[in-house]
Amino acid sequence: MFSILNNIPQVTRNLLILNVLMFVITEFLATQGIDLRSMLAVHAINSPFFEPYQIVSHFFMHGDFIHLFMNMFGLLMFGAFLEKLWGAKRFFIFFFAAAIGSWLIDGTINYIQIYHLKNDLLANGFSASDFSRIHAYLLEHPGYYQNPGDGSHLSEIYVNYQMACLSNSLGASGGIFGILAAFAILFPNTELQMLFFPVPIKAKFLIGAYVAYELYMVFNPRMGDNVGHLAHIGGAIVGAILVLIWRRNRKQFY
Repeated sequence: MFSILNNIPQVTRNLLILNVLMFVITEFLATQGIDLRSMLAVHAINSPFFEPYQIVSHFFMHGDFIHLFMNMFGLLMFGAFLEKLWGAKRFFIFFFAAAIGSWLIDGTINYIQIYHLKNDLLANGFSASDFSRIHAYLLEHPGYYQNPGDGSHLSEIYVNYQMACLSNSLGASGGIFGILAAFAILFPNTELQMLFFPVPIKAKFLIGAYVAYELYMVFNPRMGDNVGHLAHIGGAIVGAILVLIWRRNRKQFY
């Protein structure tokens, strides 16, 4: 076990260990009635649940084992390769830049949503004290919101505002999509083999199709879909921009 870990580059190895460790701790604390995910996942900055540390802590939280496995698989497959190419320092900078860039893009949309919902409520007679009461209720009853239940348009805005405040994002996917984008740009013709598809596919087509699917899902959301597609696109965009800037000077890049 330890010999396998020793063969993984330093930053990739530490990210892998930290993510797995946080998942195990989170699952254990859940059995004790402590919801670490809600505390460390990132909320919109105008949500009463937002804390500055969440900007980084949400990179190391995952919703379930499949979420963790897929991200760590991508990290090992592509991140380890890029770290060997760039070195630990450059890879560390790249991963966190893509992850934070992903949050900035996704978080901006979440901020705007809460901002407009709050303004709609203010236009319908809500006051500062009303918002204080809403926030106090949400903080005292984590995961729950008040539903007037009268079916009115104001009631819908009221519920949507509370749900937007409660909404959060978590996972290393922003950084992983940055890694995928970088790999596709640097090694577009590398053939990748998927377990469930016997024909090798070039990286530019496979990763390009994956990013295109995520972009499609941003504009065509499905009921009950809790995947942060916009965060994925954000990570890919930031990762692509960064690697293109670095590639302009190949001597410094390599």
